[in-house]
Amino acid sequence: MASHVGGVQTGAAPGRAHRAVSGWVVFAAVMMIFGGAMNLLQGISAIRTDNVFLVTRSYIFQFDLSGWGWVHFAIGIALLVAGCAVFTGAMWARVTGVVLAGLALVANFLWLPYYPVWATVLLILDALVIWALCAGPSRGDAARAEAGRTA
Repeated sequence: MASHVGGVQTGAAPGRAHRAVSGWVVFAAVMMIFGGAMNLLQGISAIRTDNVFLVTRSYIFQFDLSGWGWVHFAIGIALLVAGCAVFTGAMWARVTGVVLAGLALVANFLWLPYYPVWATVLLILDALVIWALCAGPSRGDAARAEAGRTA
């Protein structure tokens, strides 16, 4: 925060603490939005029963292709919304992001036989999102940073 000669701090409302949004949290939010969009497009493509996907017959987790499409469509929308919420720096948004990225990771793992390369890319992306959300600053870090600014 910048301060003027008179000691008035600008950029924040009086009595309001800033939420910590580190580079890792911003990275996670952007990747969640990107991953959500990719899951959304993957879901739309599967719902339309596009000829892009290989339908296997001997897969233990076999669902109808349009059923998988709806799963990825819903996860994609949820990841998009949660990714936007993570930009606020709220802890509930980060926890929701970890849970949704974990669900997307499992869904993409089960999607491997249908589109292996794309599923692997999204698996790596979901794992990076989980790591980045967990590596971001904690509430204690934010309180220490705020205390350091006022001292």
